Amino acid sequence: MNSVPIIIIGIIIMIFGVIFQFQGQGMVGPEESFMYENPTWINNGNYIAMFGVIIILIGYIVEKKKSV
Repeated sequence: MNSVPIIIIGIIIMIFGVIFQFQGQGMVGPEESFMYENPTWINNGNYIAMFGVIIILIGYIVEKKKSV
């Protein structure tokens, strides 16, 4: 099993989480968006980014165990 796709998916999820967090702060995105300046999306973005980091770590661990 190749773990590179797992790591790439984790990176994409983490990037989406960061974007959502910035939208919640009102730093990016259209002002008409339901996420714009919405404190709920600051937290949601942080949780999504952390989930992406966890997926990246899982992919990294799988790759390390495979090479040993």
